[in-house]
Amino acid sequence: MRRRPRPRLFPWLVVLTVPPLLVATGCVTVHGERAIIPSLTRDEAPKVLREFTEGYTRAYRTLDPAQVDRVETGALAEIGKADLTAQRALTPQGNPGYPALVLDDARFTVPQMAGWPKFFLADTRSNRDGNRWLVVFTRNGPKDPWKAAYLSLMPKERVPGFALDKDGYALPVPVKPGAAAGLAVDPSAVSGAYTRFLGTGGGEVFAPSGATTQLRADRAKFARTPSFWTEYLDTPDGAPGLPPFALRTKDGGALVFFTAHHREKRTMAKGLRPAVTDPRTKALLSGELNTSVTYTRVSESAVTVPARPAGGRVTFLNRIESLTAAKGG
Repeated sequence: MRRRPRPRLFPWLVVLTVPPLLVATGCVTVHGERAIIPSLTRDEAPKVLREFTEGYTRAYRTLDPAQVDRVETGALAEIGKADLTAQRALTPQGNPGYPALVLDDARFTVPQMAGWPKFFLADTRSNRDGNRWLVVFTRNGPKDPWKAAYLSLMPKERVPGFALDKDGYALPVPVKPGAAAGLAVDPSAVSGAYTRFLGTGGGEVFAPSGATTQLRADRAKFARTPSFWTEYLDTPDGAPGLPPFALRTKDGGALVFFTAHHREKRTMAKGLRPAVTDPRTKALLSGELNTSVTYTRVSESAVTVPARPAGGRVTFLNRIESLTAAKGG
């Protein structure tokens, strides 16, 4: 889901909304796995954002999927590597004229937390469109580099306000299963609840939207046609490398970022063979197109989850889904 309209250039402006770290004197050792500390220092956040945009631009100019792993991880990396693999198959010489990505007017939301992985959120203006680009950065240890794990696009007015502690830091929401998050749905369970909803349509967890009720309606149109029938299999994130991240919002709820995987198998009617005409899909295709084709996609989403006493439904702010593989059968 990479957009390439003609870029608009803006002057670089970074607005920091986190206070400087308190400096301790004497022989004090701070352990990030035990102590509750900010995810990063005041000066680090703009550097992390700049390294991401530089790496992103370099990857799309060289069309080298290996470049993605240097600055991205999780669902965002899955999407990026598949995108570059497809583009490289069509343009082996690369794309040196690709316009540089500019993310400016940045507002950083930094939580204080113990344990790993740590994360923070960059709410930025992009030279690609009129939306705010929200980028979640994470790292798994003190010696690991920061990488972008989630990207969400939304109008400025839809970006929620975050709850802050007395020092001005954001409040992370526990995402481990069984943690008391005080939400209508725990962050660790959002992906599973979503994939179950796509399969059954039951429950009152999710508000109607293009990512929920409309997606199920669109799928129903292709469940059985005169030419083929379609089977869908949706699975929650599951893998350790695809954790959700959550920040407490001012209303007591949370903004949650999560991943899901989706498979769509189309089996042709007797006497017909599947055909793949889209160049990008063909570049990601393996196997022989005999009677069926299976599409594998990954989605990354940003949702608001209400507090448990308040009631309400989980609402999608943004969902990006992209094809990562196709296989004939």
